[in-house]
Amino acid sequence: MATLVAFQSSPKDDAEALQKAFKGWGTDEKTVIAILGHRSVHQRQQIRKAYEELYQEDIIKRLESELSGDIEKAVYRWMLEPTDRDAVLANVAIKSGGKGYNVIVEIATVLSPEEVLAVRRAYHNRYKRSLEEDVAAHTTGDLRQLLVGLVSSFRYGGDEINARLAKTEADILHESIKQKKGNNEEAIRILTTRSKTQLVATFNRYRDDHGISITKKSLDNASDDFHKALHTAIRCINDHQKYYEKVLCNALKRVGSDEDGLTRVVVTRAEKDLKEIKELYYKRNSVHLEDAVAKELSGDYKKFILTLLGKQD
Repeated sequence: MATLVAFQSSPKDDAEALQKAFKGWGTDEKTVIAILGHRSVHQRQQIRKAYEELYQEDIIKRLESELSGDIEKAVYRWMLEPTDRDAVLANVAIKSGGKGYNVIVEIATVLSPEEVLAVRRAYHNRYKRSLEEDVAAHTTGDLRQLLVGLVSSFRYGGDEINARLAKTEADILHESIKQKKGNNEEAIRILTTRSKTQLVATFNRYRDDHGISITKKSLDNASDDFHKALHTAIRCINDHQKYYEKVLCNALKRVGSDEDGLTRVVVTRAEKDLKEIKELYYKRNSVHLEDAVAKELSGDYKKFILTLLGKQD
């Protein structure tokens, strides 16, 4: 379930109110947060259209010039359509090198096959290159094969499971993970081609046959970029909500906090399943996510993130 609390409004009225908030010596961030933090993706696109019709200007570019720092980045990404936002996130991740591979894996494994295809189209339209082309240009070896395979895959989306195949491929993954520097070709093939339902069955069979969760076993071997990406893929496919909860936990526990990770999860999941991720966060940390955010963040960025988390003033 979503955490976004969306209010009914007129796009024209919102556009005019935002224009008023931009005037004067300083931006009225409170008004920006009150409006945009309570509008659905459809409403935000309507505001963007109305603003351009009224003022012959893209409101996203105006927001970039009016805001700065973490809130500028968060509001900018919030205003984009989901597929375009993921294209931007992917491009930023590619440019960041090793630090961003997890974001590429997230996009390729958490989204549905149709959504991944839409992101690839959006990436092509925005950057005039293919996503797989850029991923390949910035990686090498097994990591390249895994990431290119993930972003270019169009998985079967049904619920059918082949139990015999799950056992066979659980054993293959066990050997691949156990032999850290072994042949990873088969592990890459399995993770980039099988349906998510089939892979979850394989991961369950792995636990039953080998007495340990595949996520824990892959974590033990996750010292190089390939195995880190492999571990992230397995976690995202197995239970993406648990994965996102861990991203939030790590983001808030770091010295100074990891605003990029926090923003990415809140902005991308606020209209999807952030409520369940929040509940999992509380179950695992005995503190509400809103309280952790309020403690670690400050200023307008904190207010905006809390608004997307569903916290009302």
